[in-house]
This record gives sequence, C-alpha cells and structure tokens, in this order.
Amino acid sequence: MVKKTLHNKHFFNEIKTRISNLSADSGKKWGKMNAAQMLHHCDLVLQIPLQKIELQKINYIFRVIGIITKKEMHIFNNGIPHNMPTFQKLIVNFECNFKETQNNLLKTLDLYWDTFEKQCLPKEHILFGTMKEKDWGFLEYKHLDHHLKQFNV
Repeated sequence: MVKKTLHNKHFFNEIKTRISNLSADSGKKWGKMNAAQMLHHCDLVLQIPLQKIELQKINYIFRVIGIITKKEMHIFNNGIPHNMPTFQKLIVNFECNFKETQNNLLKTLDLYWDTFEKQCLPKEHILFGTMKEKDWGFLEYKHLDHHLKQFNV
C-alpha cells in the first residue's frame, strides 16, 4: 500500500495538476463550500506548517483524539471523513475569486515545498501533537486529496 505524501515530488506535482484541472463550476459530491472556497480553505490549512497561521489552543480531550487520529491514519492509510468539523480560523463561508484562490494555493504549495526542503516544518501541531516531516507530508497530502475528491478531481 503506497502512502502518498507531499514530500514526494511525483505526488506533489499530482496535487498541483489536480488543482490546476479544477474549475470554478466543478460540481461537488458533499459539503457547503464551492470550489473557490475550498481552495482558500486548503491554502489556509497549508499556512499552518508555514507558521503564518496559529491555531487556538484546544481542549485536552480533543488533542488526544487528534493524536490518535493521526496514528490511525498512518496505520490504515485512510482518508478524512466527509463534513468533519474544523478550526474556526479555517472556515471559509464567504465568496472568493476562483482564479485568485487557485493561484494562491499553487504558490503556497511551492512555499510549502521550499519549507520542507529547508527542513523548517514545525515540530508540533495544536491538534495532532508532535509532528515529524513524514507526518506533515502525509497529512497535508490527505487533506488536499480529500477536498480535490470532493470536487471530482
């Protein structure tokens, strides 16, 4: 079973191609966001390992659940369930310009790759606890893949 990661150039480029293939009117399979909102949401999530967005502290129980979820995803290589709750800072419920958000996400992905290559990814995540490079690459790939599947790309 292959574990896809943003830290593999092939899978990284696959994600960028899928983002480029998305259109403003791509139909969704689930959720409330349109394609532009989803792209903006994904951009915000990638801002976390770039340390441009800091998430608020969470309840200890949620942190334990997050750590267990991270381990479970690694073991079973499973995806993210539909309609999962997210941090308030990462909710996009306002209109976004599709082309602008698409370009911004592609630029943010390149910044992410540079940060990874420089070995400057954070060692901690508010929800998932201690993070190694492999955790960031795996979980960020899973998150992007989840939302791209949401819009059939």
